[in-house]
Amino acid sequence: MKRYWHKKPLLIRGAIPAFALSAQQQERLDSPISFDQLVQFANQDEVESRLIQSKPWRFEQGPFQKKSIPKVDKPDWTLLLQGMEAHHPAAAKILSWFRFTPDARLDDLMISVAGIGGGVGPHFDSYDVFLIQMSGRRQWRISKQKDLSLNPNLPLKILQKFQCEQEWVLEPGDMLYLPPHIAHDGVALDPGCQTWSVGFRSPSLRELLQEGLWRLAESLEDMPELERKFADPKQAATAAAEQLPEELIKQLHEQLGKLKLDRIDGFLPGITAYLSEPKQQAYFDGPKNPLNPNQFLKTLANKVLIPSPQTRILSLGRQVFCNGDNVSKGQKADVTSAWGTLSAAKRLQTKKLKNIGKTSLYEAYCAGWLIFEH
Repeated sequence: MKRYWHKKPLLIRGAIPAFALSAQQQERLDSPISFDQLVQFANQDEVESRLIQSKPWRFEQGPFQKKSIPKVDKPDWTLLLQGMEAHHPAAAKILSWFRFTPDARLDDLMISVAGIGGGVGPHFDSYDVFLIQMSGRRQWRISKQKDLSLNPNLPLKILQKFQCEQEWVLEPGDMLYLPPHIAHDGVALDPGCQTWSVGFRSPSLRELLQEGLWRLAESLEDMPELERKFADPKQAATAAAEQLPEELIKQLHEQLGKLKLDRIDGFLPGITAYLSEPKQQAYFDGPKNPLNPNQFLKTLANKVLIPSPQTRILSLGRQVFCNGDNVSKGQKADVTSAWGTLSAAKRLQTKKLKNIGKTSLYEAYCAGWLIFEH
């Protein structure tokens, strides 16, 4: 992180040692998700998928019928499946390896499967990305070029003038890290080539402040003292009726001072809540026959409770936010502590909770945000 993160590219050969170890045993290790499985995922409404074909460049949005996706031995096509950590445990496992970066920055895992010659063209990303080779080989060419202008005549964001400065062929188990705005072009060299991309969130400061302000404005509803009507018993007669009254300005200034809007503390809860929101297409389905609170408590003593693959949990000190809600607000210390464990370890098994009742932890279970590990 100190030497490369946000600074310069890094190629790591054998980042997943299992591939090399299998080769030493004269066994072939392949991607944990087969090509046929990826085609099935591309047919599902809840999976964001895209099909890109070159010669000429074409772009289609899923879901796709099986017959719409080229055969694995056909050239010059790429199928992209976004947010796969929510749909397959292997993708979720690999995404969890990258928790050496803050959860607030980690976004999702995208799988690219392609025929020979498949790719999305030379482009750049505005966020950090780790490119993990999972099946077949892919040639990567990169450039630190300053000219990032795009070709206006193509349906994809492809660089108009790409000038390769370095290139490598990645074998299964290899990984390439690229900071933002590094131009890169990846081309599949084998049929069924799979590259798994770990992407990161990079919201603008404007976006974060707007979300923080919006949620701060919502929180004013919890302050009954602000229900007091504006009054100006000392208002004198005025010769400038069109001007905003000085007394109104004065009272608003006093209230803003009490709200401490110039301190970051007031913004951070709203910003944390925003960053903990699940993806727009996330869908949660609670248990068909939910346990009652007492049954939930007994099960929690013997089984591990984990977040749903689509759930996001973040902490701000001792406050915990799950899927946009402050789930620690108004909770007893043992429940808040349990949420803290879930946020940090992404798993919880405890006998310490007593008389849990309908707490935010139980409500999150009923909503499908938290599930018991099978």
